[in-house]
Formats: sequence, C-alpha cells, structure tokens
Amino acid sequence: MRTAVFFHAHPDDEALLTAGTMAKLADEGHRVVLVVATAGERGLAELPHGEELARARMDELHKSAAVLGCARVVQLGYGDSGLAIDGGVAGDRPDNAFIDADIEEAAQRLASILKEETAELLTIYDPAGGYGHPDHVQVYRVGSRAAEIAGTPIVLEATVDRDLLLRGVRLAARFYPSLDVRSFELAYSPGDVITHRVNVRRYAKAKRAAMAAHATQATGGNGDRTLGAMLRIPRPAYRFVFGTEWFVRRDLAPGTRLTHPFGNP
Repeated sequence: MRTAVFFHAHPDDEALLTAGTMAKLADEGHRVVLVVATAGERGLAELPHGEELARARMDELHKSAAVLGCARVVQLGYGDSGLAIDGGVAGDRPDNAFIDADIEEAAQRLASILKEETAELLTIYDPAGGYGHPDHVQVYRVGSRAAEIAGTPIVLEATVDRDLLLRGVRLAARFYPSLDVRSFELAYSPGDVITHRVNVRRYAKAKRAAMAAHATQATGGNGDRTLGAMLRIPRPAYRFVFGTEWFVRRDLAPGTRLTHPFGNP
C-alpha cells in the first residue's frame, strides 16, 4: 500500500479535478488522504458567507471523501480568500485568508502531514491555479514547497488539457455567443506538457456522487453554476466527458505519457 495526499483549496475542488483518480487509488488498496486549505466559507452559495456555509461545505466534503474511499480528511484552517483579491465584496477577505498566508509556515503544516503519512505522492495545481483563483495559485506555491520539505518524491499538478478544453469551448460558443473563449486561452495546461492521462471511466459513478455531495455549490451566484451544469449531463455522456483526469509532473521529460499516478507498471 502506498499513500497519496490530494491537496485542494476548497471543498468541491477534489470532486471536479481528481475524484476519479482518488477513487481509483483507493480501490487499488492505496491510502488516500484529502487535505483542503480552507472550508470554502466565501464560495458562491445560497447560504450566507461565514460559519454556517463553512460547516455545510465541510459536511459535504466528508460525504464526498467517503464516496471516494478516502482514509483521512484534513482542513488546514485557513480562511477562504474569495474569488476577487482586490476590491469588491468577494475581495473583502478575512485576516487569515489563505492567499495571505506565509508560504513557509503553510508549507510546514502540509509537510507535517506528508511526513506523518509517509506520502509518496502529492497532488497540487498548475502554476496558474487552473483558472486563476488566488487560493488555487497558493495551493501550487504551498504544495510545491511542502513536497520539498517532506521529500515527497512524486508531485503531480492536477489540471485540464487546455487544447481539448478550447475545442469544447469554441464549439459551445457557437450556441452560446456570450461565452468568452479568450478567458480559457491561458487556463490550465497545454496538452504538450501533460505527463499523465488517467482513465477514470470505471469510477465515473463515484466521481458524479462526489460532485453531487457538494449541493451548496450547484446553485447560488449569478448565472449557471459549473457544478450544477456538470450534474445535468446525461450519465452515458458524463462517463465520456469526465472519463480522463490530467496531471503534470515537472521532473519528467517532455512528451512523457503515463496512465497511472504512481507511474505505469
């Protein structure tokens, strides 16, 4: 049995980016540990920002973790920074916002978990934080440093194949002209840097259940919520659309193509 730690910014991030891989590793008998930096108390939701939303989202996180077979769930105790970091209501962040955390101190917190678990693998995000959320960018910074401190040998950046994403967005824009294609042009990672393409179609049911566990994130805010839209995709199509999860391992040569988080057997 090997141990993999999945580090995310908020509850529901695990369901969107790594749920299939988590379920796969747990099913194979590995120990899967889920760590979130914040409780997501400033996320878009029908509930008001604060403690009530934090409790609800952590409850949802534990339900998702149970579906995926996680052995342990840890919340590092930082505040949700909100999507905006300069001005506006969302930018009025708490004193302990994760984006303001000292990177070395936060990395030591995460490294202590990596050492305690003797983790061989840590997942973080790509340098852009996927779509640029400040807490996601901070996950990259903190996670990268924590792996150095703990000596964790495998660090995978959870991402999406930008090339495939842009094809889908451009197709969707034909039917939804208001869709801003340009906002996706620097999101996530280009296909030529991706080193791991993990087939998780077998675990689509678990991934969908993990998404569904985060009910607070399916509604709220202006316009359609991403999670809600994903859950409306018919099940056969869902298995196809979400059947692959992508990762980048920076210490491997360009063009590497692996299909298992720990490396192909």
